[in-house]
Amino acid sequence: MSNRKIVVALGGNAILSSDPSAGAQQKALEDTARHLVKLVKNGDNLIITHGNGPQVGNLLLQQIAADSKKNPALPLDTLVAMTEGSIGFWLQSAMQNALREKGIEKGVVSVVTQVIVDKDDPAFENLSKPIGPFYTEEEARAESEKTHATFKEDAGRGWRKVVASPKPVDIQEIDAIRTLSDNNQIVIAAGGGGIPVVKDDQGNLHGVEAVIDKDFASQRLAELVDADLFIVLTGVDYVYVNFNKPDQEKLDRVTVPQLEEYIAQDQFAPGSMLPKVQAAIAFVNGRPEGKAVITSLENLGALIESDSGTTIEKG
Repeated sequence: MSNRKIVVALGGNAILSSDPSAGAQQKALEDTARHLVKLVKNGDNLIITHGNGPQVGNLLLQQIAADSKKNPALPLDTLVAMTEGSIGFWLQSAMQNALREKGIEKGVVSVVTQVIVDKDDPAFENLSKPIGPFYTEEEARAESEKTHATFKEDAGRGWRKVVASPKPVDIQEIDAIRTLSDNNQIVIAAGGGGIPVVKDDQGNLHGVEAVIDKDFASQRLAELVDADLFIVLTGVDYVYVNFNKPDQEKLDRVTVPQLEEYIAQDQFAPGSMLPKVQAAIAFVNGRPEGKAVITSLENLGALIESDSGTTIEKG
């Protein structure tokens, strides 16, 4: 039995496919849990993170549709908290059932997680993360006058609200997460990158209108709990260079300097594989013997048996 402490960052396809209903998402997480239990059966201690992009987007649309003086829409930090709670509940329940199927007695707990960001992060001046519905330019201008939000044109598809995407600095609940993990509990934390909060001059926390990249939040969590391994799950078994080209090449074992060279060549798509690779590099660089793996959920069994997937090491 390995007894490694592993942070597993779930990709979006582990929760939501084409059907956004609660039932379909719960079914997807049941399948996800059966794969994750392979790591538990291997003797590993898991801390699981997850995305929430489509879910918080759908919730935002519901809030906008129902917005009124008597029932005002809630702010973005609260929507992140709500989706942390709902997805955490679904995944917690799915993991408990999957463990029971395998005869494994182990607790599972979800932690609504506040991730501290720097109030002076340049991201608050350079709003870049699009959220919510598409508007015409006229609609966006009217909405901006009403709410003082910032809107930008999005790849020819219309105008969308943009918010800050600051870097995670610390995790408020890290002691609780660490204690739970050290006491043999499976922990679900930092969902959707966590709830973005800043500290004021008195040390009090306040939620902010922002979205934290889930891969960077997962990497920071992995650092803070002294994880032995950081696994980033995505839609493919391996990271590739020249992806979807005739000379496509999978990366099996790769060093940080090699990945940095590939980044300089623009090999990885921004907003897709690039943040996963950057988060893996940051984790490996931040640990004395850091190791990260990028692979698919379906490949977890092969990863346990034969180190399948893209393994990133210092070099």
